[in-house]
Amino acid sequence: LLTGKYGCGGGGCGTFTVMVSRYDQLHNRVLHYTVNACLQPICTLHGAAVVTVEGIGSTKTKLHPVQERIARAHGSQCGFYTPGMVMSMYTLLRNTTQPTMEDIREALGGILCRCTGYRPIIDGLKTFSFLWFTELPRGKGEVSISKIS
Repeated sequence: LLTGKYGCGGGGCGTFTVMVSRYDQLHNRVLHYTVNACLQPICTLHGAAVVTVEGIGSTKTKLHPVQERIARAHGSQCGFYTPGMVMSMYTLLRNTTQPTMEDIREALGGILCRCTGYRPIIDGLKTFSFLWFTELPRGKGEVSISKIS
């Protein structure tokens, strides 16, 4: 990882979350899952594809929609834990095109945020949820899809 910063020093914060992809021959599909790169022995990644936050978007080319929506919802302040949140959501979206709010909360479960709290992060990420498009009312202070797209 190039953009990661020193996190907790023990792997519990989720700062260095990456997506690992492996082909599952039994089900004939690619499985995507997150791991903490700081805890993952390199030898366990033989034959796997690893995607870091640098691999999904940048300010020089174009941000990935996950990065953009977190930024537009003011969900990133210090930047320490944002890469982990981005990669957790990115991985969820690779596995589920219409995640539920519970899926989103579970995906973020291993990541700490000490600056913004989770409200602005969830506000940005819930725009990927199936419920966002079908059931949730838009109130004051919520991010509208027109501002994000």
